[in-house]
Amino acid sequence: MLGKLTIDDLPFYSGIAMAGALTVVCAALGAVALITWLGRWRYLWSEWLTSLDHKKIGIMYVALALIMLVRGVIDALIIRTQQAFAFEPHGYLPPDHFDQIFTSHATIMMFFVAMPFVLGLLNIVVPQQIGARRVAFPFMNAVGLWLTASGAALVMISLVIGKFSTAYWTAYPPQSGIQFNPGVGVDYWIWAVLLSSVGAMLTGISFLVTIVKRRAPGMQLMMMPLFTWAALCTSILIIFAYPALIVAAALLGLDRHLGMHFFTGGESGGNVENYVSLFWIWGHPHVYILILPAFGIYSEVVATFSGRRLSGYTALIYSTVAITALSFVVWLHHFFTIGSGADVNAFFGSAAPLIAVPTIVTIVAWLLTMYRGRVQFSVSMLFTIGFIVTFLVGGISGFLFAVAPSNIHDTTFRVAHFHNLLIPGALFGYFAGCQYWFPKAFGFRLDEKWGRRAFWYWIVGFCLAFMPLYVLGLMGMPQRLNRAAVADWQPYLIVAQFGVLLILCGIACLAIQIAVSIRNRTALAVSGGDPWNARTLEWATASPPAAYNFAVVPQVHGIDPWWAMKQVETANRRPPARFHDIVIPGNSGIGILLGAMSFVFAFAMIWHIWWLAALGGLGMFAAVLSQTFNDHDGDRIPASEVEAIESRRAASPALAVGAPT
Repeated sequence: MLGKLTIDDLPFYSGIAMAGALTVVCAALGAVALITWLGRWRYLWSEWLTSLDHKKIGIMYVALALIMLVRGVIDALIIRTQQAFAFEPHGYLPPDHFDQIFTSHATIMMFFVAMPFVLGLLNIVVPQQIGARRVAFPFMNAVGLWLTASGAALVMISLVIGKFSTAYWTAYPPQSGIQFNPGVGVDYWIWAVLLSSVGAMLTGISFLVTIVKRRAPGMQLMMMPLFTWAALCTSILIIFAYPALIVAAALLGLDRHLGMHFFTGGESGGNVENYVSLFWIWGHPHVYILILPAFGIYSEVVATFSGRRLSGYTALIYSTVAITALSFVVWLHHFFTIGSGADVNAFFGSAAPLIAVPTIVTIVAWLLTMYRGRVQFSVSMLFTIGFIVTFLVGGISGFLFAVAPSNIHDTTFRVAHFHNLLIPGALFGYFAGCQYWFPKAFGFRLDEKWGRRAFWYWIVGFCLAFMPLYVLGLMGMPQRLNRAAVADWQPYLIVAQFGVLLILCGIACLAIQIAVSIRNRTALAVSGGDPWNARTLEWATASPPAAYNFAVVPQVHGIDPWWAMKQVETANRRPPARFHDIVIPGNSGIGILLGAMSFVFAFAMIWHIWWLAALGGLGMFAAVLSQTFNDHDGDRIPASEVEAIESRRAASPALAVGAPT
């Protein structure tokens, strides 16, 4: 009846695992109880969960990322505490449990923190930056969210039922094979990755078409904001890179359960190198899928808070495109030791430092913009400057990995380098973007005092957490070690553990910042819809904008169209005498139903509960089939209602709260 699932699959094997499971269960039940007590289920369903409005989908993506960020950083704290105090005796985590946490930390941060952050910011900002009223495929965009959420739910439920993978986030065979990992952990990893990957691809397709086909009249490609350019390149990378990961994960599942030998030895001659190649064909472009949107955010922040147009706008576009192209030709430098040959190693070893050239051009352009402008040190700008300083260390350390015989490839030096790129290069950018666009989404600014505290905790915590790992790597400490057997390593590990504690304090400051800002939202309300005197088109509408974004689609004549409109004093002109009906995507519960059925199907397949898998599969099929018969174009907002909304905005530009969102 329940397949392989028994009472023994509850987390009785460890007090820490049981505490984690109880925390997840209590948090979920507490959220349900709070929503029920407030009587907000109908509102939540009609306004959020079934919404096809790209802005609300973006906000839900970011909320998912923040929730998973807390889990990911707690996992990191557990890992660093184990390493710091596992010299004598052997620590508080057995090796198997340590490997689970190590795998879940990396999986969560890569797939369920960074990617939802990226896709959320793209949803909130890009359509408004290009003057569009909606994304190209609203339903597909919503399905992407709910598939990603289903994958995150699988990772979270693995805390409660069964165990997560111990094969690390790369899941290399044979360690991830059925012989060495017979439990359900790797299957949790496979299905979580498959669901989130398909969701990311759907969103990538939607945004590629949106940017290419739905730009405002007159907005040529070379007039688009840098964040939109980054979104375009990111969408291309998602579409071309993620199929490799989907194929690798699917074939790994076939190896495990149908006796195939795609990646393990057998009569068919399966080879683990096939998996490694497929994984990193996705893996290295994925780094730039995460970093390029952050670069776009930094470009917007630098231009706005320097009070001038970006220096080298065209060079920045070409640099972004160059990084996109080169990201596909550096993947082999992750495994110089598999015997590819001297010529192949030389080519990929040369490509690794080559990709630094457009990155340096980008940073120089930002510095020139700041040098010639009047810099305002907002929280967004602090995260940007913090990125520039710390990212240079990570970039310089990356040159060492282009040396094939280097002895640092499998040490903590690599861990430090990887985090040195992704935390300042990606996560700081997302924080800067949230601080910058929060008033666009909600109509009031975030509290600056708590934002600055969060920044300093993050920047100091980051330096303490990862700079010691460079030293440990040079001292020869291997990565993924569950306990240190060398006394000289321990002081550096204790410092690293303290750094993670400071990062956790940074997360707490961000949570307090949001709470304080909500409490003081009247005092922090946006005046005129544009609190930053910004330059790009998303600030031409009310904050928060109406569901249709633009009552009249703007005509674009050059770079920084909102800035140009303000210079000719057309920004606050009276609305036109005549409006037209506007069609916006209507609500649909099919997207969340498809996500829920996907979760049920995946969970049943993991535990071999075949009747439940059949039920989930039929539910997925029914959801997709019902959508094919849905010929409803959307909801029509009458011209009279549009006129009333825009008149309220013109009369009271502070918040335009009366506009439906």
